[in-house]
Amino acid sequence: MKNTVFELIKNKQIAKNTYESVLRGDISDIKAGQFVNIKIDGFYLRRPISVCNVENEELTIIYKVVGAGTKVMAEMKQGTRLNVLTGLGNGYDLSKSGEKPLLVGGGAGVPPMYLLCRQLVKLGKTPSVILGFGSENEVFYEEEFQKLGAKVYVTTVDGSYGIKGFVTDAFDKVEYTYFYTCGPEPMLKAVYDKSVTSGEFSFEERMGCGFGACMGCSCKTKYGNKRICKDGPVLVKEEIIW
Repeated sequence: MKNTVFELIKNKQIAKNTYESVLRGDISDIKAGQFVNIKIDGFYLRRPISVCNVENEELTIIYKVVGAGTKVMAEMKQGTRLNVLTGLGNGYDLSKSGEKPLLVGGGAGVPPMYLLCRQLVKLGKTPSVILGFGSENEVFYEEEFQKLGAKVYVTTVDGSYGIKGFVTDAFDKVEYTYFYTCGPEPMLKAVYDKSVTSGEFSFEERMGCGFGACMGCSCKTKYGNKRICKDGPVLVKEEIIW
């Protein structure tokens, strides 16, 4: 974990209630599947946000405005300096991917799939990506994944874009050796039930501190209690208890 000051260099809306922010600072300790914890003036608790990309001293995050804290973030101007805890969480294990990994992201769970996809492609893997949204106006980053060389499937619950239904409705179109996923818990449970290989799940949870001190995000696993922020947020399929 590292406490770092980042400068906001770009902030824009990319979909309904969804914003992309690019920050400049020390990204040396960040890997796919980890998250950062951002201090916002006027709020006691930091905001945990998953890492979308790291490149050339730039950290990209994507978040949905769901409350007062994220609303303030969406309105921040270029040049704003932010106190950020980085290197949080365990991240994904790329060594297990096999040749044809499947990446599954739903809504706010899409961003960490991007850095993961970049790194897997760099390793010579051939990833497929399933992105799940509620409707067409919520879709983002489809082209960005395609530019990486991934085969991309988009699902929308209302059928307004791509495949009608949930992310699991696209599973039969993909051959995969291992999978990685992030999204709301009902989606993760559906992926767990549908999947035919081992894989890794990144869980979303309310976090008080973000680094394991407060014990507020503990959960039971087959291997004992774990803290989502410190021992996770990534858990392997075989250890999860629903």
